[in-house]
Amino acid sequence: MSMPTLITLHNGEKGEGTFSKQEMENRITRLRNYMAGHGIAATLFTSYHNINYYSDFLYCAFGRSYGLVVTDHEHTTISANIDGGQPWRRSVGDNISYTDWQKENYFAAVKKLIKDGTTVGVEYDQVSLHNMSKLKSALPRCEFVDIGEPAMRMRMIKSDEEIAHIKKMAGIADAGGAACVEAVSVGVAEYEVALHSTQAMVRQIASLYPHAELLDTWTWFQSGLNTDGAHNPVTTRLIEKGDILSLNCFPMVAGYYVALERTLFAEECSDEHLRLWRINCAVHAQGITLIKPGVRCCDIARSLNQIYQEHGLLANRTFGYGHSFGVLCHYYGREAGLELREDVDTVLQPNMVLSMEPMIMIPQGQPGAGGYREHDILVVTEEGNTNITGFPYGPEHNIIRN
Repeated sequence: MSMPTLITLHNGEKGEGTFSKQEMENRITRLRNYMAGHGIAATLFTSYHNINYYSDFLYCAFGRSYGLVVTDHEHTTISANIDGGQPWRRSVGDNISYTDWQKENYFAAVKKLIKDGTTVGVEYDQVSLHNMSKLKSALPRCEFVDIGEPAMRMRMIKSDEEIAHIKKMAGIADAGGAACVEAVSVGVAEYEVALHSTQAMVRQIASLYPHAELLDTWTWFQSGLNTDGAHNPVTTRLIEKGDILSLNCFPMVAGYYVALERTLFAEECSDEHLRLWRINCAVHAQGITLIKPGVRCCDIARSLNQIYQEHGLLANRTFGYGHSFGVLCHYYGREAGLELREDVDTVLQPNMVLSMEPMIMIPQGQPGAGGYREHDILVVTEEGNTNITGFPYGPEHNIIRN
């Protein structure tokens, strides 16, 4: 029996998009203008972030390949038949599904959408050697060039609609932080605090975004030794009196991640913990003042290093001072060109959105042991920045006595 390789599955009606039709057209137009200026006939996106950014469809890979093909007149997502009509309903353009009846049906879809013998943009930082080999076999006369870096640069400047979306989500993160504080008490497990926060954020997302898919919102809440890493998972550890605590709330809507991160203490804070906490808060506050148009990322990092160095804490800094926000998440995508690190010379521009999040870590056994981190989200404006995080930070607010 002959079974189909590719199918068109327009099941149901198109869903309500996250952004306006004009917003999505603007994104695609900027991409097409870049392609035209660089002789690129077709772009094949394969990453979560770029497919989502240019189509409003966030896929679930589960071991399968996905794509978005953009030409000067077509805009088509490629999805697996296992997803039914959901990819088409979420995509702003067309969609084609490939079946599992033959092994390489994904590349049959690519061949259908991209003319052989042309120049094709692909994401060099996303395509594996294995899939690149298959892509070259499917389109043997094509020339492949990188589109990943240029697309990242385009995503770094946010539109007004994106900024409004991110601001709305920052408010949801603040609500998650309040729920965390509400749940913190000596003897309570980390996971219980995290669950309470996550549930609060998901419910608020459902209220504010009734047409959105509810996925990927999460909370990392760490205590004691577990605060030493910024991305340490939630555990069953019980909060103890005097513990240093890390609150990390991450609402996700339509592939857009925002974050609220705060240092807290359970009931009391030792003198050395308090001293270190105040130093990190001072770095955080100074960092916020440095974020303005015309300033290089590397210069912000070097300036803040001086404060840590004056206190003998520079070696305790664990990562850079901040990063871009937009279509990104803990399991996909970063806009690596917009990070506050010594090796990034990007100049800040209005409508960039990034964090200020200094962190130091004092190893176990030393006075003041633990990880200290404060995190605000800032929108770069013509004059400076707007802080869209409302949750308070510092010893005056976050020694929790529930």
